[in-house]
Amino acid sequence: MSDIEIRDDRDAGRLEAVAAGEVVGRIEYFVLDAPERAVVPVHTIVEPAHEGQGIAGSLARELYGLARREGVPVAPLCPYVVKWAERHPDEAPAADPELLRAAKEWLVAHPERF
Repeated sequence: MSDIEIRDDRDAGRLEAVAAGEVVGRIEYFVLDAPERAVVPVHTIVEPAHEGQGIAGSLARELYGLARREGVPVAPLCPYVVKWAERHPDEAPAADPELLRAAKEWLVAHPERF
């Protein structure tokens, strides 16, 4: 994993894992503005040739780190991130149910986004 760089492409809504100049995994997300600002991961994808290397977990950890540095919560809709957060409660505080509801409503209202 030491040769993996994780970078945030905020405009595209992707946290990307890059190895040798190639994107080998990503978390697709959006930033919710109301009822409060939050990072909302929707999909985690790792290229098949790179599965089993801890890339998805590293992406989830960095997503929570990014949110913590920005002082905003994470409202995970991505099944992988939900499971990762359950296994790492010290790094991934539980999301407010109201925030999760608002995130789901935003996703339904913007189907073209994902």
